[in-house]
Amino acid sequence: MAGLVGIYTIWYRELKRFLLDRARIIGSFSQPILWLFLLGTGMGSGLAKVFSRGGGTEMFPGTGIDYLEFLYPGIIGMSILMTSIFSAISIVWDREFGFLKEVLVAPIPRYSITIGKALGGSSVSLLQGVILLLFAPLIKVNLSFLSVIKLILIMFLVSFSLTSLGIVIAARMKSMEGFQVIMNFLMMPMFFLSGAMFPLSGLPEWMEKLVKLDPLTYGIDAIRSTILGAHKIEVAGKVLFQIPTYPLSYDITIIAFFGAIMIILAVVQFNRVE
Repeated sequence: MAGLVGIYTIWYRELKRFLLDRARIIGSFSQPILWLFLLGTGMGSGLAKVFSRGGGTEMFPGTGIDYLEFLYPGIIGMSILMTSIFSAISIVWDREFGFLKEVLVAPIPRYSITIGKALGGSSVSLLQGVILLLFAPLIKVNLSFLSVIKLILIMFLVSFSLTSLGIVIAARMKSMEGFQVIMNFLMMPMFFLSGAMFPLSGLPEWMEKLVKLDPLTYGIDAIRSTILGAHKIEVAGKVLFQIPTYPLSYDITIIAFFGAIMIILAVVQFNRVE
């Protein structure tokens, strides 16, 4: 019972801190929106002219998908990635100001602190992902009620996995500056290798291997297939464009497995914290 109370308390604290910080709320989804509409519109208009040879707005002819629609799931993934991993910075903050020591000596199991942090960070990340779903009509993306429910479940699973990754790293960090350096070094490759901004078909072999090692790849692939459906362009037996890259069940399995490993490592790390 003490473990459940600890999980709820830590989760509630993380969620309340986010909801009371208006600047954080505005800033957290304003950047993805800028990326989506400025980068998506700018690059989309240029790429469409290249792929359609000067006419039409489709980047992928025959699919009915323009670049803005293709980028949309990737930006949702970017928002989830940034929020999930950086939510773990609260651990470093709490350590510097002494609050973490008070939590560690509280009469609750240490695993409840880890799980509460993971659930709190993933809840905040999920909330931002849901906010971005509200922009679907502006991009001319039609989402059914069933698709929204499926997306919420997928986004929560991805958020929980990435938040757990952030906790694993933050549990041993002594300063916020060091944590931010490592996170920025980690997040940019994860984002660019995930297929958020470009199709994963026809990549060089070395890059394809890195893409498969990126857990965000499977999250964005699952989100994109749920939003845009299945599409495929094949020329002379060679796949030029494909959604999804992997079966949805495979995406979910990989994300769930990665999340399970990360939360176990996070619990182990917290048990060693003094």
